[in-house]
Amino acid sequence: MDRKELLRYPVRDTSVKADTSIRDLMKQYGNSGGFTSAKIATGHAILEKMFSEENTTFLSFPADIISTGTRGIINDLVRNRLVDVIITTCGTLDHDIARTYLDYYAGSFDYSDRELRKLGINRLGNVFVPDESYGEIIEGKIQPIIEDLYSRKKKWGVADLIHEVGLQLKSDSSILYNAARNDIPVYVPGITDGSFGSQLWSFYERNRDFSIDLLKDEHELSDIVFDAKKTGALMIGGGISKHHTIWWNQFRGGLDYAVYLTTAQEYDGSLSGAKLEEAISWKKVKEDAEFVNIYGDATVILPVLVGPFL
Repeated sequence: MDRKELLRYPVRDTSVKADTSIRDLMKQYGNSGGFTSAKIATGHAILEKMFSEENTTFLSFPADIISTGTRGIINDLVRNRLVDVIITTCGTLDHDIARTYLDYYAGSFDYSDRELRKLGINRLGNVFVPDESYGEIIEGKIQPIIEDLYSRKKKWGVADLIHEVGLQLKSDSSILYNAARNDIPVYVPGITDGSFGSQLWSFYERNRDFSIDLLKDEHELSDIVFDAKKTGALMIGGGISKHHTIWWNQFRGGLDYAVYLTTAQEYDGSLSGAKLEEAISWKKVKEDAEFVNIYGDATVILPVLVGPFL
């Protein structure tokens, strides 16, 4: 580019009033020259294409945000059928099921964890999770469902099992319920890494002919990526959820669109910190893909990023 081309867009001051909408703010972010705000505007523009064009949209995220009010934003994306495939961690199942029946509580990052342990309260960041609101309620609700599913057949794919569990939750506040109702598959490659997975193990200890077919899920994912005309992904956080999303998309040459929201940095070589640029070398994101890396807390940024679509 020459100098004139590089200096096409003057920086405009942002103006916010009591009646400024998120959509109006997003337009201003695109002209603000702001640091993260400009990236949010780019992410919004990419999502607009992902959500409107004929492509398969992946949503990946870690479990921790489901313990917060951000669960509602994820649920809205699912309820409004803006995504086609979910890839997440076992803890997402735990928190979604638990919070369908009992409350978590606003807490503090700084409270004594030794004191909380004595009180039977678990701390997840600044969220307080009473013992009765986690393991106990999950076991009480899930064991009878597994028993019922076992009576139908002995071997289950993970996504199939999650679909059946979701239907039985019967709560519009539940991500799993709305995913099941809208036929949006939920894939959890690390299914044993959480309370829900422990319920499967516990049931297996009593019924040794009960089994989980992980490869059925992988077969379904292969069909999804090979059949897709285009694919896009909104990836919140890293870890196995992000990696499984980009891993499967490498078999079709990579994602066409990608928005990655993270707090991780790339200096330690981790997958969570790896920019989407790195995924191009692995053929997990296409060379000509539209993508952006946005740095910040999803509980703050995600509502602003996707709010105009909800």
